[in-house]
Amino acid sequence: MAHEIERKFLVTNDTWRRAVTARRHLTQFYLAAGDLSSVRVRILDRTDARLTIKSAGPGVRRSEFEYAIPVEDADAMRPLAIGHIIRKQRHIVPAGDLRWEIDVFQGGHEGLVIAEIELASTDQKFAFPEWLGEEVTHDPRYYNAALARHPFENL
Repeated sequence: MAHEIERKFLVTNDTWRRAVTARRHLTQFYLAAGDLSSVRVRILDRTDARLTIKSAGPGVRRSEFEYAIPVEDADAMRPLAIGHIIRKQRHIVPAGDLRWEIDVFQGGHEGLVIAEIELASTDQKFAFPEWLGEEVTHDPRYYNAALARHPFENL
């Protein structure tokens, strides 16, 4: 079984921008989002698409299954979306052997900036950059499946 161990934080300022090594535009939407799981379609830079099934619920460790799909199939699934389509720019900031993924949300989520870091274990140590704010790993309002249902301004 595949697992993702991830921590999420709000971002307090833009000083992280000078360390960005890559960026991608993400468009994503949900086909299902319930108490036990969510099914997401993500399109990256209009060149790659993924279908992802994740266990639901707050926490650092969750089940995750991700599969490549044709972009054309992802586009065909868009009318099946529940809630809002999420658009964001993802920036990669290296952190030693790890990397931060900093999502700058657009549209109805304008102003929301979240940093995520994937870890090998739940107790793995990592440096806290000065731009890192409040941890929201355990706050389900900041999960993308919740953001698809409720715009940022309603948090």
